[in-house]
Amino acid sequence: MRAVIQRVTQSSVVIDGVEHAGIGYGLLILLGIEESDNAEDIEWLSGKIARLRVFDDENGVMNLPITDVKGEILLISQFTLHASTKKGNRPSYIKAAKPETAIPLYERFAKELSSLTGTQVKTGIFGAMMKVSLTNDGPVTILIDTKNKE
Repeated sequence: MRAVIQRVTQSSVVIDGVEHAGIGYGLLILLGIEESDNAEDIEWLSGKIARLRVFDDENGVMNLPITDVKGEILLISQFTLHASTKKGNRPSYIKAAKPETAIPLYERFAKELSSLTGTQVKTGIFGAMMKVSLTNDGPVTILIDTKNKE
């Protein structure tokens, strides 16, 4: 699993011209799932994100996790995070999981993250054409890949 995590002051996702979900202060997470991902990846990544200290404490130092600031979470599936550009100019998505693999993992990830943070994780719609907007706070953008844990 590969996640791009952005600290935001607001974020929303629009599908077919209608706002599907939106959040205020919190995290926008773009999640890419590959065929080899499994429950272990879900547990590790959701735990890492829940404990990720990217919010400012009283001294203005990034020292607090989302649970301490009562932040919101918007989770968006994004298979393009597994694009390979090694050959030519057209990205290959051969590593990205097919929907029958990815959807259950995506849904389980959202539930696990919700359980760990105590907040409802808002989502887009898997496989839909989405317009995602955000105001990145900082900017703070973190990339985490479960295949690079060390």
